[in-house]
Amino acid sequence: MEKLKSFYHWLFAFVGNIVFGFPSRRLYVVGVTGTKGKSTTVELMSALFEAAGEKTAVMSSVTRKLGAKRERNTTGNTMPGRFAIQKFLFDAANAGCTYAFIEVTSQGVLQHRHQYIDWNAAVFLNLAPEHIESHGSFEAYREAKLAFFRYVAASPKKNRIFLVNEEDASSPLFEEAVRHNYGNAIRRFGGKRFLRETLGGHFDLRTEKARNTLGEWLLAEFNLEDEAAAACLAEARGVEWKHIEKGLLNFKGVPGRFELVQRKPFAVVVDYAHTPDSLRKVYATLRNDFCMGPEAGRLICVLGSAGGGRDKWKRPEMGRVAAEYCAEVVLTDEDSYDENPQSIMAAIKAGVVEGGLSAAKIHEIADRKEAIRKAISLAEKGDVVVMTGKGSETSIHVAYGKRIPWNEREVAESILKEKRPK
Repeated sequence: MEKLKSFYHWLFAFVGNIVFGFPSRRLYVVGVTGTKGKSTTVELMSALFEAAGEKTAVMSSVTRKLGAKRERNTTGNTMPGRFAIQKFLFDAANAGCTYAFIEVTSQGVLQHRHQYIDWNAAVFLNLAPEHIESHGSFEAYREAKLAFFRYVAASPKKNRIFLVNEEDASSPLFEEAVRHNYGNAIRRFGGKRFLRETLGGHFDLRTEKARNTLGEWLLAEFNLEDEAAAACLAEARGVEWKHIEKGLLNFKGVPGRFELVQRKPFAVVVDYAHTPDSLRKVYATLRNDFCMGPEAGRLICVLGSAGGGRDKWKRPEMGRVAAEYCAEVVLTDEDSYDENPQSIMAAIKAGVVEGGLSAAKIHEIADRKEAIRKAISLAEKGDVVVMTGKGSETSIHVAYGKRIPWNEREVAESILKEKRPK
């Protein structure tokens, strides 16, 4: 049965390429893989190349972009099947785009959706435990990511390039996967080095003026490796620094990725973080950059975890991270699917309690809107309310395959509007 399913997906990739006339050959196609940061990275790449005068296309979990035309990705899949990627490349080429930036997921690779695409560059961002149940092990999950690099390296054509995050522990494996054919085409980047050598080489980061120019988003630790990857590709393609700088400074971020809804009197932030590692980075950035100064406040989080048997191991771990950084934790539903939301919250709560947070500071509210309302009601001047897990997603998945329409930012804005004096 599994072999039949595999053939089914392979057939769609093969036939789609023929039906749409080998569209990837008319574009410079870049695939970005990793556990986190893919959506932000492809958008950053697009911004940098557009600043250099190129017309770009983007396919991510958030958006489908063809030049100036942009629409939300409502398929529920980062790499949709049934000819979708080949159709996207066909449309991009016909729209006059020269570059196409695509998120590459482990599930997409398992279903052959990366095949029969003429990739020009492959980018590895990072690797952390994710989708363990669906892959069977972390090693199998990692192998799916490596399979993408090997596929690109197996191309008989020349001039392929591979970008690898030198600060990630798995980077040697990705380099080894392509070294035989493309040892001289490996380029390394790193967030810390980017901050120190690239941004630090053009801006005096000690000055308030430089920090104001770059802004909190560009200097946030968890965004640096995404910026480094985008800048590394741009440099490899001969883009001048003045265009890279323009693209970085004009970049407004990705909806649902560290998105600031309100700054004062207390901050409200929406983010997609859904793994312990990404959660830690978001919390650390918020506590260090927002909860400080004369109006230093507390971090209040709205936290859930996906159901449907997905990565149950991470639930208590996310609770422990929340206990470490947050003064108040509001537990809620995220995407429970056919699981009992209360059971998911109980697993996260166990981690919060183990992390040492008082029971009085833990609130369990399954209704996500009411959970956000509770978190905002707890906030005082100088505090930060952060909602994670949904980001820019347009629905909440519940039992029997049903979806509840959802927009995290709009929900937060409506509650904040209720609080404002009339």
